[in-house]
Amino acid sequence: MTIQTITRDSLPDLGKALGHKFDAGHALVLSGGPGRTGAARMAARGALRVGAGLVTLGVPPAAQLEVATQVTAIMLRRAGDGAGLRALLEDDRLNALCAGPGLGLDDDAAQKVRVVVQSGRACVLDGDALTLIARDNSLMDALHAGCVLTPHGGEFARLFPGIADDLGADPAVEAKAEATRAAAARSGAVVLFKGPETLIAHPDGRSALHAATGERAVPWMATAGAGDVLAGIITGLLARGFDPIEAAKAATWLHVSCALHFGPGLIAEDLPETLPAVLRELGP
Repeated sequence: MTIQTITRDSLPDLGKALGHKFDAGHALVLSGGPGRTGAARMAARGALRVGAGLVTLGVPPAAQLEVATQVTAIMLRRAGDGAGLRALLEDDRLNALCAGPGLGLDDDAAQKVRVVVQSGRACVLDGDALTLIARDNSLMDALHAGCVLTPHGGEFARLFPGIADDLGADPAVEAKAEATRAAAARSGAVVLFKGPETLIAHPDGRSALHAATGERAVPWMATAGAGDVLAGIITGLLARGFDPIEAAKAATWLHVSCALHFGPGLIAEDLPETLPAVLRELGP
Protein backbone atom coordinates (compact mmCIF):
# COMPACT_ATOMS: atom_id res chain seq x y z
CA MET A 1 0.00 0.00 0.00
CA THR A 2 1.29 3.47 -0.91
CA ILE A 3 2.52 5.69 1.92
CA GLN A 4 2.11 9.42 1.33
CA THR A 5 5.19 11.49 2.15
CA ILE A 6 4.24 14.64 4.05
CA THR A 7 5.74 17.73 2.44
CA ARG A 8 4.96 21.42 2.39
CA ASP A 9 3.08 20.93 -0.88
CA SER A 10 0.86 18.23 0.64
CA LEU A 11 -0.44 20.44 3.46
CA PRO A 12 -4.06 21.63 3.53
CA ASP A 13 -4.78 25.36 3.38
CA LEU A 14 -3.75 26.47 6.87
CA GLY A 15 -4.43 30.14 6.25
CA LYS A 16 -8.08 30.02 5.24
CA ALA A 17 -9.94 33.18 6.23
CA LEU A 18 -12.50 32.99 9.02
CA GLY A 19 -14.94 35.71 10.06
CA HIS A 20 -15.25 35.17 13.82
CA LYS A 21 -13.40 33.40 16.61
CA PHE A 22 -16.13 30.76 16.89
CA ASP A 23 -15.65 29.99 13.18
CA ALA A 24 -12.20 28.74 14.19
CA GLY A 25 -13.54 26.44 16.89
CA HIS A 26 -13.11 26.09 20.63
CA ALA A 27 -10.56 23.62 21.98
CA LEU A 28 -10.67 22.17 25.47
CA VAL A 29 -7.41 20.82 26.91
CA LEU A 30 -7.58 18.83 30.15
CA SER A 31 -4.96 19.49 32.81
CA GLY A 32 -3.59 17.39 35.61
CA GLY A 33 -3.46 18.43 39.24
CA PRO A 34 -1.07 20.75 41.12
CA GLY A 35 2.51 20.54 39.90
CA ARG A 36 1.43 18.72 36.72
CA THR A 37 -0.21 21.51 34.74
CA GLY A 38 2.70 22.56 32.54
CA ALA A 39 2.16 19.91 29.87
CA ALA A 40 -1.48 20.89 29.35
CA ARG A 41 -0.58 24.59 29.32
CA MET A 42 1.95 23.97 26.55
CA ALA A 43 -0.60 21.93 24.60
CA ALA A 44 -3.15 24.72 25.00
CA ARG A 45 -0.63 27.30 23.78
CA GLY A 46 0.04 25.16 20.70
CA ALA A 47 -3.69 24.97 19.97
CA LEU A 48 -4.05 28.73 20.31
CA ARG A 49 -1.02 29.56 18.16
CA VAL A 50 -2.13 27.28 15.32
CA GLY A 51 -5.38 29.19 15.04
CA ALA A 52 -8.07 27.74 17.29
CA GLY A 53 -10.51 30.59 17.90
CA LEU A 54 -10.73 29.89 21.63
CA VAL A 55 -8.87 27.57 23.95
CA THR A 56 -9.95 26.56 27.45
CA LEU A 57 -8.06 24.54 30.04
CA GLY A 58 -10.20 22.14 32.06
CA VAL A 59 -8.49 22.09 35.46
CA PRO A 60 -9.05 20.23 38.75
CA PRO A 61 -10.09 22.71 41.48
CA ALA A 62 -6.85 22.16 43.43
CA ALA A 63 -4.80 23.35 40.43
CA GLN A 64 -6.97 26.33 39.54
CA LEU A 65 -4.81 28.98 41.20
CA GLU A 66 -1.60 27.52 39.77
CA VAL A 67 -2.97 27.67 36.24
CA ALA A 68 -4.69 31.05 36.64
CA THR A 69 -1.34 32.69 37.39
CA GLN A 70 0.17 31.32 34.17
CA VAL A 71 -2.40 31.98 31.42
CA THR A 72 -4.00 35.03 29.84
CA ALA A 73 -5.57 34.44 26.41
CA ILE A 74 -6.28 30.83 27.38
CA MET A 75 -9.43 30.47 29.46
CA LEU A 76 -9.95 28.35 32.55
CA ARG A 77 -12.82 26.12 33.70
CA ARG A 78 -13.08 23.59 36.50
CA ALA A 79 -13.13 19.90 35.56
CA GLY A 80 -12.39 17.86 38.64
CA ASP A 81 -13.83 14.52 37.57
CA GLY A 82 -15.89 12.87 34.88
CA ALA A 83 -19.12 14.51 36.03
CA GLY A 84 -17.52 17.95 35.98
CA LEU A 85 -16.18 17.39 32.48
CA ARG A 86 -19.55 16.11 31.28
CA ALA A 87 -21.12 19.34 32.52
CA LEU A 88 -18.54 21.39 30.60
CA LEU A 89 -19.31 19.46 27.43
CA GLU A 90 -22.91 20.56 27.54
CA ASP A 91 -21.48 23.52 25.61
CA ASP A 92 -21.45 22.04 22.12
CA ARG A 93 -19.16 24.82 20.88
CA LEU A 94 -16.31 22.88 22.50
CA ASN A 95 -15.59 20.97 19.32
CA ALA A 96 -12.07 19.57 19.89
CA LEU A 97 -10.68 17.96 23.03
CA CYS A 98 -7.21 17.04 24.24
CA ALA A 99 -6.61 14.59 27.07
CA GLY A 100 -3.38 13.15 28.36
CA PRO A 101 -0.57 15.69 28.80
CA GLY A 102 0.16 15.63 32.53
CA LEU A 103 -3.36 14.30 33.19
CA GLY A 104 -2.43 11.68 35.77
CA LEU A 105 -3.41 8.04 36.13
CA ASP A 106 -5.95 8.10 38.95
CA ASP A 107 -9.65 7.26 38.80
CA ASP A 108 -10.67 10.85 38.05
CA ALA A 109 -8.31 10.94 35.08
CA ALA A 110 -9.69 7.64 33.79
CA GLN A 111 -13.25 8.97 34.11
CA LYS A 112 -12.34 12.06 32.13
CA VAL A 113 -10.73 10.05 29.33
CA ARG A 114 -13.89 7.96 29.14
CA VAL A 115 -16.06 11.08 28.90
CA VAL A 116 -13.81 12.51 26.16
CA VAL A 117 -13.98 9.36 24.06
CA GLN A 118 -17.69 8.76 24.61
CA SER A 119 -18.51 12.36 23.70
CA GLY A 120 -17.93 11.42 20.06
CA ARG A 121 -16.07 14.71 19.46
CA ALA A 122 -12.79 15.12 17.67
CA CYS A 123 -10.06 14.51 20.23
CA VAL A 124 -6.36 13.96 20.76
CA LEU A 125 -5.32 11.28 23.23
CA ASP A 126 -1.72 11.56 24.35
CA GLY A 127 0.57 10.69 27.26
CA ASP A 128 -1.30 9.50 30.34
CA ALA A 129 -4.52 9.00 28.37
CA LEU A 130 -2.75 6.37 26.27
CA THR A 131 -1.59 4.55 29.39
CA LEU A 132 -5.14 4.55 30.75
CA ILE A 133 -6.50 3.22 27.45
CA ALA A 134 -3.87 0.47 27.41
CA ARG A 135 -5.10 -0.62 30.87
CA ASP A 136 -8.80 -0.73 29.98
CA ASN A 137 -10.11 -2.63 26.96
CA SER A 138 -13.47 -0.87 27.24
CA LEU A 139 -11.75 2.46 26.56
CA MET A 140 -10.02 0.99 23.53
CA ASP A 141 -13.37 -0.33 22.29
CA ALA A 142 -14.94 3.14 22.63
CA LEU A 143 -12.43 4.83 20.29
CA HIS A 144 -13.66 6.19 16.97
CA ALA A 145 -12.29 7.76 13.79
CA GLY A 146 -12.47 11.25 15.31
CA CYS A 147 -9.79 10.25 17.84
CA VAL A 148 -6.09 10.81 17.21
CA LEU A 149 -3.72 8.64 19.28
CA THR A 150 -0.14 9.95 19.52
CA PRO A 151 2.04 7.18 20.99
CA HIS A 152 5.82 7.04 21.11
CA GLY A 153 7.43 3.61 20.93
CA GLY A 154 6.83 2.58 24.53
CA GLU A 155 3.21 3.72 24.50
CA PHE A 156 2.63 1.96 21.19
CA ALA A 157 3.93 -1.28 22.70
CA ARG A 158 1.54 -0.95 25.66
CA LEU A 159 -1.45 -0.11 23.47
CA PHE A 160 -0.84 -2.70 20.77
CA PRO A 161 1.37 -5.44 22.27
CA GLY A 162 0.72 -8.05 19.60
CA ILE A 163 1.42 -5.64 16.76
CA ALA A 164 4.47 -4.18 18.49
CA ASP A 165 5.97 -7.63 19.12
CA ASP A 166 6.39 -8.07 15.37
CA LEU A 167 8.34 -4.83 14.97
CA GLY A 168 11.61 -5.65 16.69
CA ALA A 169 14.02 -3.12 18.15
CA ASP A 170 14.88 -1.16 15.00
CA PRO A 171 12.08 -1.61 12.45
CA ALA A 172 12.30 -0.56 8.82
CA VAL A 173 9.96 2.21 7.71
CA GLU A 174 7.78 -0.25 5.79
CA ALA A 175 7.36 -2.43 8.89
CA LYS A 176 6.53 0.57 11.08
CA ALA A 177 4.02 1.77 8.47
CA GLU A 178 2.34 -1.63 8.39
CA ALA A 179 2.20 -1.73 12.20
CA THR A 180 0.68 1.77 12.31
CA ARG A 181 -1.98 0.79 9.78
CA ALA A 182 -2.75 -2.35 11.80
CA ALA A 183 -3.03 -0.28 14.99
CA ALA A 184 -5.40 2.18 13.33
CA ALA A 185 -7.56 -0.66 12.04
CA ARG A 186 -7.63 -2.35 15.45
CA SER A 187 -8.45 0.83 17.41
CA GLY A 188 -10.75 2.47 14.86
CA ALA A 189 -8.80 5.71 15.44
CA VAL A 190 -6.14 7.71 13.65
CA VAL A 191 -2.73 6.63 14.98
CA LEU A 192 0.31 8.92 14.90
CA PHE A 193 3.32 6.75 15.79
CA LYS A 194 5.98 9.25 16.86
CA GLY A 195 9.69 9.08 16.17
CA PRO A 196 12.31 10.51 13.80
CA GLU A 197 10.24 8.74 11.15
CA THR A 198 6.66 9.48 12.19
CA LEU A 199 3.95 7.29 10.67
CA ILE A 200 0.28 8.28 10.60
CA ALA A 201 -2.57 5.95 9.64
CA HIS A 202 -6.35 6.11 9.37
CA PRO A 203 -8.59 3.09 10.06
CA ASP A 204 -9.49 3.01 6.36
CA GLY A 205 -5.86 2.22 5.46
CA ARG A 206 -4.62 5.65 4.41
CA SER A 207 -1.14 6.32 5.73
CA ALA A 208 1.53 8.99 5.63
CA LEU A 209 5.18 9.39 6.57
CA HIS A 210 7.09 12.37 7.88
CA ALA A 211 10.83 11.72 8.14
CA ALA A 212 12.72 14.17 10.36
CA THR A 213 15.96 13.05 8.72
CA GLY A 214 18.51 14.61 6.40
CA GLU A 215 17.77 18.31 5.97
CA ARG A 216 14.76 18.02 8.31
CA ALA A 217 16.62 16.29 11.16
CA VAL A 218 16.01 18.03 14.51
CA PRO A 219 17.91 16.15 17.24
CA TRP A 220 17.49 19.17 19.54
CA MET A 221 13.73 18.50 19.64
CA ALA A 222 14.38 15.58 22.02
CA THR A 223 13.27 17.77 24.91
CA ALA A 224 10.59 17.43 27.58
CA GLY A 225 7.20 18.73 26.50
CA ALA A 226 7.72 18.69 22.72
CA GLY A 227 5.12 15.94 22.33
CA ASP A 228 2.63 17.91 24.43
CA VAL A 229 2.93 20.83 22.02
CA LEU A 230 2.36 18.47 19.08
CA ALA A 231 -0.84 17.22 20.75
CA GLY A 232 -1.97 20.82 21.16
CA ILE A 233 -1.26 21.73 17.53
CA ILE A 234 -3.33 18.77 16.35
CA THR A 235 -6.13 19.81 18.71
CA GLY A 236 -6.09 23.37 17.39
CA LEU A 237 -6.38 22.14 13.81
CA LEU A 238 -9.24 19.83 14.80
CA ALA A 239 -10.98 22.82 16.39
CA ARG A 240 -10.59 24.69 13.10
CA GLY A 241 -12.44 21.86 11.36
CA PHE A 242 -9.66 19.87 9.76
CA ASP A 243 -10.17 16.15 9.21
CA PRO A 244 -8.30 14.16 11.92
CA ILE A 245 -5.74 12.57 9.61
CA GLU A 246 -5.12 15.87 7.82
CA ALA A 247 -4.74 17.63 11.17
CA ALA A 248 -2.24 15.00 12.31
CA LYS A 249 -0.21 15.26 9.09
CA ALA A 250 -0.13 19.06 9.06
CA ALA A 251 0.73 19.25 12.76
CA THR A 252 3.64 16.85 12.34
CA TRP A 253 5.11 18.96 9.54
CA LEU A 254 4.58 22.22 11.44
CA HIS A 255 6.07 20.77 14.64
CA VAL A 256 9.34 19.81 12.95
CA SER A 257 9.40 23.04 10.93
CA CYS A 258 9.20 25.08 14.14
CA ALA A 259 12.17 23.19 15.56
CA LEU A 260 14.13 23.73 12.35
CA HIS A 261 13.29 27.43 12.33
CA PHE A 262 14.34 27.90 15.97
CA GLY A 263 17.46 25.73 15.89
CA PRO A 264 19.60 24.26 18.68
CA GLY A 265 18.83 25.40 22.19
CA LEU A 266 15.12 24.81 21.66
CA ILE A 267 12.89 24.01 24.62
CA ALA A 268 9.27 22.96 24.27
CA GLU A 269 7.90 26.39 25.21
CA ASP A 270 9.63 27.83 22.13
CA LEU A 271 7.61 25.71 19.69
CA PRO A 272 4.25 27.53 19.93
CA GLU A 273 5.99 30.90 19.79
CA THR A 274 7.75 29.90 16.56
CA LEU A 275 4.53 28.84 14.85
CA PRO A 276 3.61 32.33 13.56
CA ALA A 277 6.89 32.61 11.63
CA VAL A 278 6.46 29.13 10.12
CA LEU A 279 2.85 29.82 9.17
CA ARG A 280 3.89 33.16 7.64
CA GLU A 281 6.41 31.38 5.41
CA LEU A 282 3.58 29.23 4.04
CA GLY A 283 1.97 32.38 2.63
CA PRO A 284 -1.64 33.58 2.69
